[in-house]
Amino acid sequence: MSQAGARRVWIPLVALWIVWGSTYLGLSEVVKSMPPLVATGSRYLVAAICIAIGVLVFRGLTPFRITRKELASTAIMGLGIISIWAAALALGQRYVPGGIAALIGASIPLWIVLLRLMAGDRPSRLTGAGVIIGIAGLALMMLPGGIVPVAGTASDSVLIWCFAMLIGCLSWAFFSWRARSFNVPANSLVTASLQMLFAGSALMLTGFVSGERIGFENYLWVSLVGWLWLVIASIIGYSAFTFLMTRAPISLVSTFPYVNPVVAVLLGWLVLAEPFSRSILIGLTVVLGGVVLVVKGERG
Repeated sequence: MSQAGARRVWIPLVALWIVWGSTYLGLSEVVKSMPPLVATGSRYLVAAICIAIGVLVFRGLTPFRITRKELASTAIMGLGIISIWAAALALGQRYVPGGIAALIGASIPLWIVLLRLMAGDRPSRLTGAGVIIGIAGLALMMLPGGIVPVAGTASDSVLIWCFAMLIGCLSWAFFSWRARSFNVPANSLVTASLQMLFAGSALMLTGFVSGERIGFENYLWVSLVGWLWLVIASIIGYSAFTFLMTRAPISLVSTFPYVNPVVAVLLGWLVLAEPFSRSILIGLTVVLGGVVLVVKGERG
């Protein structure tokens, strides 16, 4: 790869590491004063519209000429991959620090391997060892008393929402694992925009039904800044991800699951003064160690 080609890969890769890692910090600020489901849903809706406009400007209407089956598959993928995880994350980060949430999110590759095992696949020994270590780390991380809750919240809510996030991870993993069986649009940006459109709509509808309402006069400025950053991060993150999937080795792209939590933990410590609790230390060493082994095992 030439020096110019390397720059074209590394610039979006580093952007993906930092931008997606910073979303946990942004969401921590959003849920301080904004309704979590409506705020998260509107974030995805606005990002979806921005990406769709970009495709229209540069490619025209042709990429959006898709079949009903492709539209239905994209809706299922958006709801399964994005909305369940996003709902658990938005509701849970009122109690769970962003760094812990990011470490739970890093477990998605582990669940994908377990699903493959249940389907009869036989990953390498290194991959199997990574899954065992990673899941053991998750169990240790969630032992009672290990996670320091968000300031001003009850500690008994932390474990409940950690498990809710794990369910979101399982949903993400299952639909990612089944992705190849779904007939989705050929243009990856169209797929991403439609997935976010369906997920965002579902989240906003659920929020309104559950009693959430929009009230700008009650929002803190840090929450509004956090929401704006989440929109920008969605656009940059998905654009960088789709670019890298076609131009960089998958082994390089797949580094983001264990780099994002490190970014999230550091930003949470620097900006929000989140403590380096026992669970953070276990997560950064054991859980991420397991994920690294999985990625290396799959690479081989």
